[in-house]
Amino acid sequence: MIPKEIIQKVRHIEIKTKSIVNSILSGEYHSAFKGRGMEFSEVRAYAEGDDIRNIDWNVTARIGEPYVKKHIEERELTVMLVVDASASGNFGSVNKLKGEMAVELCALIAFSAIKNNDRVGLVIFSSGVERFIPPKKGRNHVLRVIRELLYFEPEKKGTDIAQALSFLNRVQTKSSVVFLVSDFIAPPFEKPLRVISRHHDVIAVTVRDPREEQLPALGFVELEDSETGEITLIDTNDSNLRNHFQKEKQHKKQQLSSLFRSMGVDEISVSTETDFIEPLVSFFKKRERKH
Repeated sequence: MIPKEIIQKVRHIEIKTKSIVNSILSGEYHSAFKGRGMEFSEVRAYAEGDDIRNIDWNVTARIGEPYVKKHIEERELTVMLVVDASASGNFGSVNKLKGEMAVELCALIAFSAIKNNDRVGLVIFSSGVERFIPPKKGRNHVLRVIRELLYFEPEKKGTDIAQALSFLNRVQTKSSVVFLVSDFIAPPFEKPLRVISRHHDVIAVTVRDPREEQLPALGFVELEDSETGEITLIDTNDSNLRNHFQKEKQHKKQQLSSLFRSMGVDEISVSTETDFIEPLVSFFKKRERKH
């Protein structure tokens, strides 16, 4: 039995998300992710201005007047949400936890997809793949995906992006649009990312919190690694330590972005201190210009 509060939360996310999709994102999503080509639809009588290269000569000869082939975009896509459910997602120092932001962002992508008649699938992972929902269409299916993201309790705390990507590559043989949602605090995953980016259109969604990149001066503070449980005592009044911490985090951020660029993987970066809609819309518009 699913708790009542989970059902209410799913409903709340649906109402909020569908409103944003209908008013802002639907057209942007459609333009950003065009179909895989064009497919034949029908023939119709030639009209002034039609491209003569589209004339169907067989039909034209049979009827005795010019007819042209009409094609439509082969729209149907498969969108896979590959979502990090490790313990580091339970951190947030501003408006939301990173995990909460990831769920709402995934809901927005999922509802944009089904409004465009695309299929949506889900992989939830920690230090192993913990849940897989094959891609399907429809509102009820997307509600199930959101419910799983909200209700699911991972068995493990760690993060293994490499294993999640290798799993997806095995189960999803058809070319898909893959949203990899994580804070990317993880062991190396370059090799499986390179493999999967050759067959799928991969978008990395990096979820960050400002306190993971910059320390405030609060004196002695115990920092606990949520995935390993390791505790470190540091003096945040030490300006050299704060500067080193910030530079190290900035360096890792740049390395990650460089890795994505080198493999042709697009990146959306969101933070718990700001709304994620603007970065998402900005990405869709950039994507439309790119393609």
